[in-house]
Amino acid sequence: MSDPEPDHGRLDDPEALAEADPGEMLRQVASAAAQVREAQLLATEAGIGRITAGDRPRAVVVAGMGTAGLVGELLAAVCGLGCPVPITTVRGYRLPGWVGAADLVIAVSHSGSTEETLGMVADAARRGCRLLCVGGGGSPLAEMAVQSGAVFVPVPPAVQARAALWGLAVPPLLAADALGLAAVPAEVLERTAVRLEEMSHLCRPASESFVNPGKQTGLEIAGSLPMIWGSSPLTGVVAARLAAQLAGNAKYPAVWGELPEAHHGQLMTFDGVFSAVAGGAGDDFFRDRVDEPETTRLRLIMISDTDEHPRVTRRREASVELANQRGVSVTQLAAQGEHPLERLAGLIAHADYASVYLALALGTDPTPAPILQELNVRIS
Repeated sequence: MSDPEPDHGRLDDPEALAEADPGEMLRQVASAAAQVREAQLLATEAGIGRITAGDRPRAVVVAGMGTAGLVGELLAAVCGLGCPVPITTVRGYRLPGWVGAADLVIAVSHSGSTEETLGMVADAARRGCRLLCVGGGGSPLAEMAVQSGAVFVPVPPAVQARAALWGLAVPPLLAADALGLAAVPAEVLERTAVRLEEMSHLCRPASESFVNPGKQTGLEIAGSLPMIWGSSPLTGVVAARLAAQLAGNAKYPAVWGELPEAHHGQLMTFDGVFSAVAGGAGDDFFRDRVDEPETTRLRLIMISDTDEHPRVTRRREASVELANQRGVSVTQLAAQGEHPLERLAGLIAHADYASVYLALALGTDPTPAPILQELNVRIS
């Protein structure tokens, strides 16, 4: 199996980057800070505070697919283990049987027309659930929100769905703050926006590869099979985001997990066919390698948090040691910031830029996804 060859020069040529990115995915990723501020305004104008009418919900259920579904995991990570109610993400056509009138259902869809999400909204309305809907204005989701008397928050327009995470995530975060499930005041949202702006500056196209964290990580991933591990629920969300963005933007596969579970289900791959150990056992050192393609190797991407269990810290350190001993390359990313939302913002921005730069280095346009259109035609 030969490695794809990245074009290192393209990443340091702003004109070549612009030509390779006709859909301006880099510009859309750079809109993250603006999304935070605009979504805060849109949520306030929509009357997000009305979500507190009545008693605190028994549970919060986030209904969404893809990036919209990740909003639920992000919300749970920010609320933390001390959250007084469970937060569950449902990806599918129907809600679990236990969801009822005592629960809050947050339906998230960038287009407002995701068929699975619309099915769950109809299900929630039939059961008398409290509803918060976040999605495209003038969409079927907006119409269903009006019909059911739900709070509806439109998303900032003109952003591709994969790059719209923050416009989708801020309204649920504000709802959680209003319900007393998390502390996400205006100053935290502003610090989050500032952190996103800082990452956009560091990862800007004109910044050269040797000082640009997004370009560096994208180039490190190129030609490898990335295994992405988070060391906490928060960095587990980042691991899932990076894997999804690699698939969506770079059309590049990855495996993700979260410690300690990843040790029980994925650690054994360090001794498998994608490790240097497997390739080196019984290898003929003196054979002619001139005409042999480089083989794809595993790369561990370890994402650490400032708030992780002490035993997980030891597991994380041991993972790096084991990887190094087996010739598995390691990339380490570390969360920065006090509030969980700030830490998420910096890491997710890093992940988003890395996925786009990998796509551009490999000559892949990160914006279109024609296979999704083909799928929709086949199932319509």
